[in-house]
Amino acid sequence: MSDEHTSGTTEPDRTLRRTPRPGLLWLFAGFAAFAYAFDQLTKLWVTSTMVEGERIPVLPPLLHWYYIRNSGAAFSIGENVTWVFTLVMAGVSVAIFFQLRKLGSIWWSLALGLLLGGALGNLTDRLFREPSFGMGHVVDFIQLPNFAIFNIADSAVVSAVVVICLLTLRGIGLDGSKQQAAAKQPAAGQDEADTGRADTGRADTDREASGDA
Repeated sequence: MSDEHTSGTTEPDRTLRRTPRPGLLWLFAGFAAFAYAFDQLTKLWVTSTMVEGERIPVLPPLLHWYYIRNSGAAFSIGENVTWVFTLVMAGVSVAIFFQLRKLGSIWWSLALGLLLGGALGNLTDRLFREPSFGMGHVVDFIQLPNFAIFNIADSAVVSAVVVICLLTLRGIGLDGSKQQAAAKQPAAGQDEADTGRADTGRADTDREASGDA
């Protein structure tokens, strides 16, 4: 019974760890490069074809291109503390690289890749755009009704956070292991032990009853 139970609980882990680690690193790098390149190319297109403050209807009234420069964080938050967000994005980028040695899931590769690509996309603006190094204003241009103006890097970061939240809720760790399954295994073993003790107690009671008879 214990062999069957162990096999059943470890099978999802083997499935999650099927992809070799070098492959996961390439996936991570690919997602990060895609998010970063897409962000920078769209910003280059906006700055070379539009003037600041220009608004172009794309799918009115749902979607417009609206070129602004944002000194704050994602979705124009904290515009008066630009340098803080520069440090935060740099710290996040470094922290992601330290986590790569634990990487063992395709979905975590996606999440961390998008997070790094988005962070580097906006960090590039902070470092190299006007008005000064480390205080640069980020190019934003995507406008939706009753919503902040944002860019591709913001979208990548938010998408990464959503994926990370879903993985955490499902109990899938960075290494790809199912944390909930691991937590349930000792409990199942305890239930089996309790059942065994109960059966032994009933057998002893039956033998005593037979002896008295």
